[in-house]
This record gives sequence, structure tokens and C-alpha cells, in this order.
Amino acid sequence: MDTRFLESFVAVADHGSMAEAARRLAITPAAVAQRIRALEAELGTSLLARAGRTMQPTEAGAVVIERARLLLNDERELKALALADTPAGELRIGAIATAVTGLLPGVLARLAANHPQVEIYVQPGNSIELYDRVIGGELDAALIVEPPFAPPKTHAFALLREEPIVLVAPHGRAGEDPLRLLAREPFIRYDRNHWGGRLVDGALRRLGIRPRECFELDALDAIAVLVDRGLGVALLPDWPPPWPEGLAIAKLPVPRLAVTRRIGLIWPRNSRRRRLIEALIGEARGR
Repeated sequence: MDTRFLESFVAVADHGSMAEAARRLAITPAAVAQRIRALEAELGTSLLARAGRTMQPTEAGAVVIERARLLLNDERELKALALADTPAGELRIGAIATAVTGLLPGVLARLAANHPQVEIYVQPGNSIELYDRVIGGELDAALIVEPPFAPPKTHAFALLREEPIVLVAPHGRAGEDPLRLLAREPFIRYDRNHWGGRLVDGALRRLGIRPRECFELDALDAIAVLVDRGLGVALLPDWPPPWPEGLAIAKLPVPRLAVTRRIGLIWPRNSRRRRLIEALIGEARGR
């Protein structure tokens, strides 16, 4: 049985469509469909069925999928064991949005140059989702905001970057008092359901300021665009570029506020991909 067929089946089941599975696997939707048909023919049963706008596993598919995940993981384990003495093989990592665009590209470029045998799969998401996927064994590691609690002793967290929390205001307000702007201007809040948003919430309490909230979003680049449009001010981490193009905004340090968003990599201490993970951390730290 070709494990690529299983990989395509699992991708469609996880993402709900052949088009999205094809995008994730970097092949065409027609190729995904062909692989699914071949797998169904080999097993003699239908594995997927349309439910509204999404593709869902059939009863037989639901039985097969967990075993398929184990087989795919076993394949990756075999490759890792065969290449245990060198940083090589596949590494499945997650990364928050600002790390995907800011921190990760340079790291991946250096990793590809220094360790061409390493294959990286990147899953975007927010820190809470990605943390859970690493703990659950779905990902080998993830670039996330440092959790506001201690991870299990079975997992390690390597700090890679600290981003100060700054006041982001329209460029024309650059010369004004940040505390006055926070207290008087409409406030665009970084979603409190995210660990970074909770840092901002704690910073406001520390400053004793209750701003006039007008929006709450979980996308940092979208918040920056709203500030650029003059819709308010925001407290945001000063993440690495690129920021959205064409913004006319000012980043102002806030007096008495020494809060940073700490970005790092979480992974299982006993991971069989330890050498790959160490190579990734080394490139992120410029070693």
C-alpha cells in the first residue's frame, strides 16, 4: 500500500476538502482524488463522503483513519531511526502567524542551506492550538508564545525571541503621550483568548488604565491596519517584519511598562527527532 494514498486520505479528512488537502500536500486536487480512489479500490470500500460543503469519513473511513495515522507516524519514525546520527528526515512544526512570516523564513533558509536532507512541514495556528498539538503528539514542535504556565516535565521550551509590548498609534500621533493616548483614544484589543492578548490585558491592569474598547481581534496585522486607518490605538508586540505594507503608524514605548511577548519552541524531550529540533533551534539562535 502506498503511504501517499493514506496521507491524502488523512489530509482530506482533517481539512474537509480535496482542494485544501491538495494545497497542504503541494499537489493538484485531481491527484488527491486519484489517490483516494486508488486507496478505496485497494480496501474495497468508500472512505469519504460529502456532507454539505465538506468531505467527511464514512463509517469505514472513521475506523481506518486512526490506524492510518499510526502507519504514517511509523513511516516517519523509521526514516528518523535510519538517519539518527545526522539532522535529516521530516520535521512537522507549528508556528504562530507572525513567526511564519517574520522569524521562520530566515530560519528555514539557513536550515535548508546547512542541512539539505531536512524536510519541514509547517502548520500555522495560534499558540493554544499548536501547544495542544505538540502535547498530543500531532506535531514534533511549535513556535508559540510562551505558555502562562509550566509545560509538562516531558516537554521543553526554548526561548528564541522577546518582543516588547508597544503602543501602536496613527503616525500623526507619534509625538503625543502614550499613556494619554491609551486613556483617551478608542482602543483596539488583542484578543484575550490568546496568550499574547492576556499579556496586554495584564499590562493594562498594571498601568491602571481602562481604555475605550471598540474592537477585539485575534489577527495582529489586521489590528495594525485598523490603527493605520485612524480607528484607534493598540498595545501590540513588536514582532519581526514584515508588517503589512504601506502602514503609516508609530510604535511608542509605554512608560512604566516592561512587558514582552516571549516566543520560543516547545517540543517533547524524548523526541526521536531531537537532532532535527536542535538543528532548528541552532539556526533560530544564529549558531
